[in-house]
Amino acid sequence: MARPITLFTGQWADLPFEEVARLAGNWGYDGLEIACWGDHLDPDRAAVDDDYVADRLAILERNGLQVFAISNHLKGQAVCDDPIDQRHRNILPDSIWGDGEPEGVRQRAAEELKNTARAAARLGAKIVTGFTGSAIWKYSAMFPPVSQELIDAGYDDFARRWTPILDVFSEVDVRFALEPHPSEIAYDYWTTKRTLEAIGGHPAFGLNWDPSHMVWQDIDPVGFLLDFREHIIHVHCKDTKKRLNGRNGRIGSHLAWADPRRCWDFISTGHGDVPWEDAFRMLNAINYTGPLSVEWEDGGMDRLRGAPEALNFVRSFAFESPTKAFDAAFSSRANHTASRSVD
Repeated sequence: MARPITLFTGQWADLPFEEVARLAGNWGYDGLEIACWGDHLDPDRAAVDDDYVADRLAILERNGLQVFAISNHLKGQAVCDDPIDQRHRNILPDSIWGDGEPEGVRQRAAEELKNTARAAARLGAKIVTGFTGSAIWKYSAMFPPVSQELIDAGYDDFARRWTPILDVFSEVDVRFALEPHPSEIAYDYWTTKRTLEAIGGHPAFGLNWDPSHMVWQDIDPVGFLLDFREHIIHVHCKDTKKRLNGRNGRIGSHLAWADPRRCWDFISTGHGDVPWEDAFRMLNAINYTGPLSVEWEDGGMDRLRGAPEALNFVRSFAFESPTKAFDAAFSSRANHTASRSVD
């Protein structure tokens, strides 16, 4: 059950795609989870331009890499978000932002997600990872009081906007892997269940398991794997370090990443509080065979150290299950057979 170990390029989009591929290849990664920003991948172009697709694949091949998934987290965020504001202006290209009118932004983002599915198929990737955005994340504090009708409308809005997108995914035999994450329609255990119900079991919809978003919420990431095993189609290897000292607020206190007053921080894989060995044993138990994608995010460690170190860490834990039960040698039949072979 050898699973490819890939590097997510989202945090490397300030570098040319060719340079990131060279680094990852030299470090020994099996492939890349290619982000649809920077110069790494233009999904609209990849959906129609054979030469462009061939160029991306040639860069991967020169560096001994493959592509198993691509990411369009940034555009996916805009599909359902309300409000659409300066935060989105900062992460969206002009082609999606346009004049900034919110519904126009959502519609253009949705069209790019459809092309992202087509681009993935043309690259030979079976998964697109990403976000969905949410019209109701702003109500997470539940004050002023929020009616159940308003929450229900948010899930209906998600299903209405994403079903046509997912239908295109199905047409090209690619699946979308939502990463449960604060500010998404699914951000914890129960909202994930509600999201799966809202989308009605759409065959193109799955989950990208990233334990870093669960640890600081005190959600058991290993139990999440077990309970949602039928929906886990991609894995992010990213860590979180908690600092619960009686002063640091769990919500973040509007403090910048790596500020020591924060209650938690994303941190390079293996340096935080994710129970990685238990997680990998559970991945074996649920027969997960997809990519293990290292997502480097650490405000206190240089990525040129963090990425190769994370690769070695993940490789050390990505052991396979035994081919036979450890107590198989105890059986009388096995002992009898072994004795006769010695004779």
